[in-house]
Amino acid sequence: MRLRRCGTDAVLVEVDSLGEVEAVRAAVRAAALPEVVEVVPAARTVLVATRPGGLPAVLGVLEDVDPAHRAGVPSHEVVLPVVYDGPDLELVARTAGLTADEVVRLHSGATYSVAFCGFAPGFAYLAGLPGPLRQPRLDSPRTSVPAGSVGVAGEYTAAYPRSTPGGWRLIGRTDAPLFDPARDAPALLAPGDRVRFEAVG
Repeated sequence: MRLRRCGTDAVLVEVDSLGEVEAVRAAVRAAALPEVVEVVPAARTVLVATRPGGLPAVLGVLEDVDPAHRAGVPSHEVVLPVVYDGPDLELVARTAGLTADEVVRLHSGATYSVAFCGFAPGFAYLAGLPGPLRQPRLDSPRTSVPAGSVGVAGEYTAAYPRSTPGGWRLIGRTDAPLFDPARDAPALLAPGDRVRFEAVG
C-alpha cells in the first residue's frame, strides 16, 4: 500500500487489487471520522479527502489498515431484472466457448460487488464476473449504447444508466432506474453494494 499526498487535505492510496481497494474503503468508512469529506474508490486506488487539517487522523487510520481484511461496512443488495437479448450475447458465448444460455446462467448466477463508480453518473463497475465472461471491449466502440444496456468488459460487468458511447460487449438490458437526479441518492448503486442480475422475459 502506497500513500500519495494530494494537496493539503487529501491522500491517494495506491494498492494492488480490488480486494485491497475494498479493505481501505471499508476501514476508512468504519472509522467514521468526522474529518472525512469524501472517499472515492477506483480500480486500484482510493482517494480520501478531508476537511482542512483532518489529514493526520486519516493517515492514522490508514497506518492500521490490513489490506487482506475487509471491515464490516453495511451495504445493501440490489437485484436488477435483465432481459438477456443483447446484440453481443452470441459473440460473448462464442468467445467463451459456451452457449448463450450458459452465458445467461453464469452471469445471472453470480453475486457482484460495486467496486467503484465512474465514466457516467450512476455507472457502477461490478466486480465478480465469472472467468469465461471476462472478455475485451469491442474493437470498434458503438457511438450510442442504449440506456439500461448490460455489458461485460475485462473483469467487470455493468449496466449503462443512460445512453452514451461505449465499447462493452452487450448481453442484455434492464429497466431498473440506475440514475435519477430527483432522488436523495441519485445513483441506485454505490461502492460496496452487492448486485445480482435476475433473468426475466
